[in-house]
Amino acid sequence: MIEQAKGGLRVTAPMVIANARTLLETGERLLRSVERSAQAVIDLAEVREVDSSALSVVFAWQRKAGQRDIKLRIANPPASMISLAALYGVSELLPLA
Repeated sequence: MIEQAKGGLRVTAPMVIANARTLLETGERLLRSVERSAQAVIDLAEVREVDSSALSVVFAWQRKAGQRDIKLRIANPPASMISLAALYGVSELLPLA
């Protein structure tokens, strides 16, 4: 679902409401293992399905990273996530790599 990768994390599961709680908790747990004041990239290249809960999860990860002074970036977001962010007017808040 989420695994550690060089320089960050890689998500391999759909980012939909059914997985949101697990994604959130697993991502937050893995972010705790990242050094303070580091940079971490969350790679979404393998994510094939998203809904609006994906944005909530990403923003929660961003808050958790900020609490530890980690600079979080999102790599390879699916086009559907970018579209949802534009629809909700939060595109500029996505920390894209």
